[in-house]
Amino acid sequence: MAMTIGFVGLGMMGMPMVENLARNPDFQILAHDADESRKAAIDGLGANAGSLAWAASMSDLSTCRTVITMLPNSDITNAVIGALLNVLDKGATIIDMGSSHPLETEKLARRATEAGIALLDAPVSGAVAKARTGTLSIMVGGDSRAIDDAMPLLRSMGSDIIRTGAVGSAHAMKALNNYVYAAGLLAMSEATAIAGRMGLDLGIFAEVLNASSGRNVATETKLKQFVLPRSFNAGFQLRLQAKDLATADSLGRKAGVSADQLALCADIWRQAMGQLQPGADNTEIIRFIEAASQTTQPGEEDVAD
Repeated sequence: MAMTIGFVGLGMMGMPMVENLARNPDFQILAHDADESRKAAIDGLGANAGSLAWAASMSDLSTCRTVITMLPNSDITNAVIGALLNVLDKGATIIDMGSSHPLETEKLARRATEAGIALLDAPVSGAVAKARTGTLSIMVGGDSRAIDDAMPLLRSMGSDIIRTGAVGSAHAMKALNNYVYAAGLLAMSEATAIAGRMGLDLGIFAEVLNASSGRNVATETKLKQFVLPRSFNAGFQLRLQAKDLATADSLGRKAGVSADQLALCADIWRQAMGQLQPGADNTEIIRFIEAASQTTQPGEEDVAD
């Protein structure tokens, strides 16, 4: 008999993750989103898969033994998990796969424990492309037995599952990982803006970076693919990057570590979020740099009108 799984949060990442879960005959998925327009997509997928249905409210998830959340920030996650704690039975498990603040995750875990429910933090890395192919990297923290039970679910969405320790540890590592990525993307974008101002061939510059010590995931997967063609559709919003950097910066401050580059990086992304259009992709950080330098590529308009 198929296991009934709840899934809350059907955004750019959540929807393809749900699709991969629905392909597994061992799972019956009840999917919910605050945006009811997502119902049509779920109904369409369910008609084909036969293992996916819409949940109109949190109460509809009360029979689930496991509920996954994929939500944009801690405030929304706190509200949703708070509601789930009121409807789920003791012995259930909630898996928070968004990028929540680890200190908030620890607080939620204590509330969950009081209700007899396990909370795992299992944020992901890999963006939309890997969500679609079910090859996400997943960091997971929390009770070992609960993680063991969740492994079939996690393996339906990811190819690399890494246990990080106590609950909250995965969210902390995800935030710090995203800082390292953002610093690389920012450095690449600044260097590309300089190369463009100098009249250098940017295609060749990309080749140089990827054949040299400046190579990183941003140069390999973002520069030629999304930045140079000016498509800026890598699938990860700049505002979410800024949120993760703010989280990492707060962790550094709480730990008492002098991390000046982290603080500066977080501030730059915060400024970019304020100046770029809502919904801007994280690769558009170069547009913020260009606007600050009054250097746009031929045919490209300024950031703010």
